[in-house]
Amino acid sequence: MLLIYTHRVTSRSKYTFKLIFGEILGMAHEVTSDKAVFNAFTGPKITYCRQPIGDEIFFFATELLFENGIVVQEPAFLTWEGNKVFYPTIRNSALPFDPFAAAFFLVSRYEEYLPHIRDQHGRFESRQSLAYLHGFLQKPVVNNWAAEILRLITERYGKQQLKDRHFTFKPTVDIDNAWAHRHKGFIRIGGGMLSDLFNFKFASFRERFKAVFHLSPDPYDTYEYQIELIQRYELEPIFFVLLGDYATYDKNVPHQNKHMQSLIKFMGDFGEVGIHPSYASNDQPEKLPNEIARLSYILHQEIHLSRQHFLRLSLPDTYQRLLECDITDDYTMGYPDQPGFRAGMCSPFFFYDLDLEIETALRLHPFAIMDGTLRDYMNIKPDDASEIINPLIEEVKKAKGEFISVWHNESFAENERWRGWRKVYEDMIIRALNK
Repeated sequence: MLLIYTHRVTSRSKYTFKLIFGEILGMAHEVTSDKAVFNAFTGPKITYCRQPIGDEIFFFATELLFENGIVVQEPAFLTWEGNKVFYPTIRNSALPFDPFAAAFFLVSRYEEYLPHIRDQHGRFESRQSLAYLHGFLQKPVVNNWAAEILRLITERYGKQQLKDRHFTFKPTVDIDNAWAHRHKGFIRIGGGMLSDLFNFKFASFRERFKAVFHLSPDPYDTYEYQIELIQRYELEPIFFVLLGDYATYDKNVPHQNKHMQSLIKFMGDFGEVGIHPSYASNDQPEKLPNEIARLSYILHQEIHLSRQHFLRLSLPDTYQRLLECDITDDYTMGYPDQPGFRAGMCSPFFFYDLDLEIETALRLHPFAIMDGTLRDYMNIKPDDASEIINPLIEEVKKAKGEFISVWHNESFAENERWRGWRKVYEDMIIRALNK
C-alpha cells in the first residue's frame, strides 16, 4: 500500500489521489495529514505539500486542490519530455509540474465553469481549451502522468502490486434518425416528397419514393450490416437512441411507432441500449425523465446509460440532471469538432461536481473519435481517416485505457455522403482488436 501525506486533506485531494492511484493505476493507497503516522510507515510513501518531511518522494503542492469554489485559473506552462505541462513547481519536486493539480483541472473540466464563449448549440468549444491551445488534446495526458508517477515509485520502492488493467475497445452507435424515409408518418413523408419536387430534387424524390414503398432499401437501415460486424468481431457495442419529441434538431421516428420499438428491442439483443437525451431536453430538463421512461417502457428494464444528442453538455447542470434520473454512466465527454481527449483521460472516471465540491456516482466514459468530427468538421477523406484514428488507438493501448468510438447508423449507408466510411470503421475495429 502507498501512503500519501498532505498537509490538508480536502475533497479535491482525496478525489484526485483516488483518480490517479485507484482508478488509473489500480494501486491501494491511503491519505493522511498526520506526520507521526507518516514517519512511522515503512512502506512506499510520498508527500504532497510545500516541503518534504524526510527523504520520501516529494511532490510540491500548488494551491488548486486546497481551494474552495471556482476561481479564475491562469496556470503557467513549461515544456517537459517534449510536451506542454502546467502548474510548474520548485526544483526539488519529483516532477517540474504539479500532476495532481493539472489532472484535477482537466478531469473536473474546471475551464468549462469559467467564463467562455459558447458555440451555436450552447457548447464549450474545443479551441478554448488548454489542451487544444497547447497541443496535447490528442494525448491522454492524465493517464500518462499517472504512469510517470508509478515509474518514480517503482524506481524508489520496487515493483508495486496493482490490479490488472487491460486495453478495451467499446464501439458506440447513436441512432438519431433510425430511417431516412420510412415510418415517419403521412405528413412528414408527404411533406418531404413535396419539398423534393418543389426544389427540383428529383434524385432525392426517387430515393424517398422507392424507400417508402419498399422498392429499395432505406439508406439508413444499416442494422443487418452492424449485426454482422458485431458477430464477426465479437464486439460489445452500446446503442444510444433518441426518443425526444419532434423538433428542429430532434427528428427521429416517434417512440410510439411499432417499427421503432421493434428496432430498439432488436438492437438490445446485440448490445446495451442507452438513452440519447434530446437536443431540447438540455433547455427543457423536464423532458429528460420522460424520454428515459419511454426507453425503459420499450425495453422493460431500467436505463442507466446516456449520451447527449449533439453532445450538448453544460456543467454541472447536465450531469446533475442525469444523476437525478438514476443515470450511472455517461458517454458524452468529447468534442464534436476535434478528436482526442477532452478531459485528458482515456479511461472512465467519476464526475466531480465543482459547484457542490463532491465526487458523484456518475461515471464518465470519454470517447476519442467520432465519424462526424472527421467528415463534417475536419473534412477528412475516408482514405486519410486512419492517419487520425490510428495514433489515438495506440495512445489508449499504451495507457491500457478504454478506446470509445462514436458512429451513427446513417454513417454506414455507403450513399453519396458516406461512401467509403464502412471501410474506415472496419479498419478501426481491426486496428483496435489487433494485439
